[in-house]
Amino acid sequence: MLELDRIDAGYGRAQILRQLSLTVAPGEVVCLLGRNGAGKTTTMKTIMGLLPLMSGAVRLGGREISALPAHKVAGCGIGYVPQGRRLFAELTVAQNLEIGLRVRGSGAAVREAVLELLPRLRERLGQRAQTLSGGEQQMLATARALCVEPDYLLLDEPTEGLQPSMIAAIRDVVGVMRGRGVGVLLVEQRVDAVLAIADRVAFIENGHNLETLPAEALRADHGIIERHLGV
Repeated sequence: MLELDRIDAGYGRAQILRQLSLTVAPGEVVCLLGRNGAGKTTTMKTIMGLLPLMSGAVRLGGREISALPAHKVAGCGIGYVPQGRRLFAELTVAQNLEIGLRVRGSGAAVREAVLELLPRLRERLGQRAQTLSGGEQQMLATARALCVEPDYLLLDEPTEGLQPSMIAAIRDVVGVMRGRGVGVLLVEQRVDAVLAIADRVAFIENGHNLETLPAEALRADHGIIERHLGV
């Protein structure tokens, strides 16, 4: 279980998250929704140790990981695809994947399994990341996170700016990971792109918890989303 237990976090003196609690179970897809500035990306960064906690705890399998440096958090089994992808632009596709493989000492078999999921990257292994299309860059960022062999996968705005075929490819990967028992925490503005694969949806506002609902409730009543997001 990935658990956020009443966490407070922010940037310097600017507190963003306030007593935020959240859980993601193995094999569960949880979508984190909220208006711009609600604290979604801050939540992701805090889980990964990129922002220090002011209070509360982040636990993975019952073990507190809040005080670990970011590279140690990844080594515990959390793959992270940040908003904006954050690839090593001058490195090749293969080199970007190698960075992911080194986190937990994974080898060629893991890379091969990842390329089976995202076969377009196999044709681009020698190509620099900066020369890929936007969709291919998102695939590479996802593949790099999968090379960590994650138990939990964090995806921050994975479909931003992508065409429908690329959105479908990312959605398919999420479905495969869920089937393998990987827990997924997903931040997404394009609700309809991910609602079909989500198990639960957690709404936040101004860094606070609102309600957490089964995704089927939102599929049945889109008015819930409109009420919380004003869209």
